[in-house]
Amino acid sequence: MKIITTGVAALILSSTFALADHHSAKAIKQADTSAGTVLTNAAGLTLYTFDKDADGVSNCYDQCATNWPPMPAEASSKDEGDFSVVERKDGTFMWAYKGEPLYTWIGDSAKGDVTGDGVGGVWHIAKP
Repeated sequence: MKIITTGVAALILSSTFALADHHSAKAIKQADTSAGTVLTNAAGLTLYTFDKDADGVSNCYDQCATNWPPMPAEASSKDEGDFSVVERKDGTFMWAYKGEPLYTWIGDSAKGDVTGDGVGGVWHIAKP
């Protein structure tokens, strides 16, 4: 019985930590790519910034957000170091790095892809 109780406790704790990561900037990682070290989402996809955003303000909506999905944050997420939470005008939340909102690119399909860098002259890899 003690082994089962210990196992259940470990499972609950690991679930709590996984949930906490989902609500925090810890979901953002770093990875080495052909473009150097970049910020990525938890799945390893490269994150990008958009020149048309303002500090802490996302200006990518509609078709833009379809092509460049915002890096989601929860309403309960808290700013952590260089990472902050941006509330979008549609009521959703996303992560920003040093005030710059973060996005993935629909054209990247695998870890290490950096095909969004330079698109339209306004999209750039987010680097630590």
